[in-house]
Formats: sequence, structure tokens, C-alpha cells
Amino acid sequence: ENKSDHRIIIKTVIERKLLRAVKTDIWNSREWMENRYICSSDRRTGLRLRCEKKINPEVKDSFVKLVKWIRDRFFFPIRIPVYVKCSERIRARDGDLCVGIFFRPDNFITEPYISIATGDFEKLVSERGISQAKIAILLPLLHELTHYFQWINSVALTPVGEERQATRYAQSLMEEYLDDLGLPDSSDES
Repeated sequence: ENKSDHRIIIKTVIERKLLRAVKTDIWNSREWMENRYICSSDRRTGLRLRCEKKINPEVKDSFVKLVKWIRDRFFFPIRIPVYVKCSERIRARDGDLCVGIFFRPDNFITEPYISIATGDFEKLVSERGISQAKIAILLPLLHELTHYFQWINSVALTPVGEERQATRYAQSLMEEYLDDLGLPDSSDES
């Protein structure tokens, strides 16, 4: 009787944790389906990649491979173009210089976009090696795409909470991506 009660409690705790994990997986959340503007039949969807002409070929190839991997796994109900820039930093609306920005519209009619700066790639290669440099330039894309999913699913977090969640998701997705490709993770160097 006591063991049975214990098993029921453990089962309930596990079920609650699993349910919480599913609810917090914002990349796969379908909360956006309740919004008629997002579900419009004439809505453009998908993830698009646009690289400046002077982008390092290795950088472009890395982004192309990651975006293909992302498209194979996730749905983007509102089109999100990603602009890969040659500059070392991008100026955000508040004036800060960043490696990545997500333009978050005030509504679901206007399309968002992401810009990623990759101009410091060669410097990163000399400091960290090629594998770590590629990871460093790709992580901001995963971070900013997490902001896209926060926006589209109307996730209510503080600004600090949004950043923490985006950082966590970016790191987790990068590890999954590297595992799928059979590459060393962010703590290894090849």
C-alpha cells in the first residue's frame, strides 16, 4: 500500500514535469494558432536566409546548413527573413551595438526580421579556432529565432527572462544540431 502510493506520487510528479516541458517548448508551441491574423490563408510563411555578397563563404555555408536543419524541424507561421551582414556589429533601435537583432512588430500583420553580424569571423577563428568561431556566429541566429517564437506565441516574460530563455534555447539547439551532424559540441575543439 505504501509502495503503491509512492509510485503514484512519483508518476504524478513525472507527468507534471513532462507537461511543463511540453508547455515551455516555445519552438514547437502552437499557441499562435489561436490568432486569426497569423492563421490567415494568404500569410507568407517560412524561414528565409539572405546573405550579403561579401560574406565569407565558410560563414555562408554554415548558415545555409543550419537554416536547412531548422526548416526540417520547425514551422514558421509568419515569414521571418534572416539578413546575414558583413559588419562586426549591428545598431539596434535603442542605439546598442549587437551581433544579432530581432525586429518584433507591434502586431501580427507586419512581418518581423532578424539581422546577424558576422564581420568578426576571421578574428574569432584566430582566437578560438574554426569550429568555435562557426558556433559563435551561429548561436545569435538561434537566440534571435527564440525571440521570434516568444513573440509569435505571446510568451509573457520580463526582458531579462526573455534573454535568459533565448540564451538557453540557443545553447540547447546548438548542442542538438551538433549532435545530429556528429560534430563536437561547444566545449570541444576540432
